Amino acid sequence: MFEQCRWINEPAQWRVENETLHVTTDTNTDFWRKTHYGFVRDNGHVFAVSVDGDFTAEVAVDGDFASLYDQAGLMVRESAERWIKAGAEYSDGALSFSTVLTNDLSDWSPGARADTNRFRLRMTVAQGVLKAQCSADERHWTLMRLAPFSTNTRLLVGPMCCTPERGGLTVRFSDFRIGPPIVKDLHDTSM
Repeated sequence: MFEQCRWINEPAQWRVENETLHVTTDTNTDFWRKTHYGFVRDNGHVFAVSVDGDFTAEVAVDGDFASLYDQAGLMVRESAERWIKAGAEYSDGALSFSTVLTNDLSDWSPGARADTNRFRLRMTVAQGVLKAQCSADERHWTLMRLAPFSTNTRLLVGPMCCTPERGGLTVRFSDFRIGPPIVKDLHDTSM
């Protein structure tokens, strides 16, 4: 699927090799709008494909997270003012799963600790609702976020990474796919 993707903020160092996207983040990159810090940053890296209608996107992430706010995951983006990123972020000395939902203003919702630097993410947009999920064992899925999210416009969807406090985070994204929405009971944690 990477052959269909285009960069939003192309990093200086990246390559696709053996169906794996290798990215090294540029310095001081992020996606954030106003809340708490007062600034707008829209210079993080996203390798995205255009999607119309309902879908499920999934990717495996393997990163060398080490510094404050190092992050990688998936982004669904309507515009610079309306998007969601879900993944793992290094904060307070540990890697945790988290989401940021932005509708002009960003929020940050840190979640459970990620006990591994390798994990899977899934985002489903169906019937005006976005469901973000993560899996540390590639078998069971944990709900990260449930939010209203319209598909009335074309969306950009893809692997995302950024490093607000430094540069040089290396991330490997694999098994990126987008297909029909996976619609299950909200508490069904199976594949």
